[in-house]
Amino acid sequence: MRILAVDHGEKRIGLALSDPTGTLAAPLTVLQHVSRLLDAARVADIAAENEAGLIVVGQSFDEDGNPNLAGRRAAKFAEALREQTSIPVELFDESFSTQDARQTVIEMGVSRKKRGGHHDALAAVMILRSYLEANR
Repeated sequence: MRILAVDHGEKRIGLALSDPTGTLAAPLTVLQHVSRLLDAARVADIAAENEAGLIVVGQSFDEDGNPNLAGRRAAKFAEALREQTSIPVELFDESFSTQDARQTVIEMGVSRKKRGGHHDALAAVMILRSYLEANR
């Protein structure tokens, strides 16, 4: 079963997709944020086009284990997504996915000049990899 992972941000939404066996994660695309409902519809369409059997939305938490502001936004997005598709939607702890993505780019040897910018799709890959590892 293919799994679509979502790194939901205020400006961009990173997407990653697993292979059909649910073992490998690859970046898919980055969407520019428009509105929660339109974004949810676009993600639902992409999930259907790619025959995803599950959508995993990354959610971040504060040091007390409660969803922080971004985590609450992700939960609202996941709810909007559930209204747009019959594909199951799960929230998954995405703590440090963006930092992990930046570290991965550094470890890949990408020059400082070229690694500027955003790593939303790679952050989605980190969420998906963590989800796959946690559910083996």
